[in-house]
Formats: sequence, C-alpha cells, structure tokens
Amino acid sequence: MALPALVLLAAMLIWGVLAAAAQIHCVDAARIGARAAARGEADAAGLARAAAPPGAEVRVAVAADTVRVDVDAPCAAPGKLGGLLAVRLGARAVAQREDVLGSGSGGGGGAWPS
Repeated sequence: MALPALVLLAAMLIWGVLAAAAQIHCVDAARIGARAAARGEADAAGLARAAAPPGAEVRVAVAADTVRVDVDAPCAAPGKLGGLLAVRLGARAVAQREDVLGSGSGGGGGAWPS
C-alpha cells in the first residue's frame, strides 16, 4: 500500500521541479524578447519563442516608449493525470525602448558623453 503512494509522491515532486524549470524558461524568454524588442530587432518574438518551453505562446506589445513581452506555456502532469493537473505558466517583461531614448523633451535627452 505504501509503495504506490511513494511512487505517486515521487512523480508529483518531479513534476513540481519540471514546472519550476519551465517557469524559469518563461521568465528568461520574456526577458530575452523584451530586450530584443527594446533594441528594435525585427524578430524579437522569434528569439523569445526559441528560449521558451515547447508549446509556449509569445506576445509582443509595443507602446510609445516601452515594449512588453508576455510568455504563456502549458505544463501538464506526467502520465494519465496530465489532463487533470495541467497548469498554465507565464511571465511578463517590460523594457524601455532604446530607439526612442533622448527624443523627448524630458529626462536628460542630451548627447552621449564621449
């Protein structure tokens, strides 16, 4: 009786570690995408998608002076419990756009020091 309970506990602990690793990948992917979009790179979503876990959705939103990247990924439990215990992981990163720095009337906006 104790052996199936231990196997189930071990499976759930392993799933927890895998979900934590996938969450870290989501955070990294959002950060990579936001930095790329802030620099004005055309394929920021592709870079974020490459760093994200499999099956992740990446959305890039560009505002007047910031960019926001949202990464959402599914994380299913192992085995037959996968459909019942699936969770949705996600991360968001916001960065100041570098291509518009210094073009406003406030915040220093002067030339870079030589």
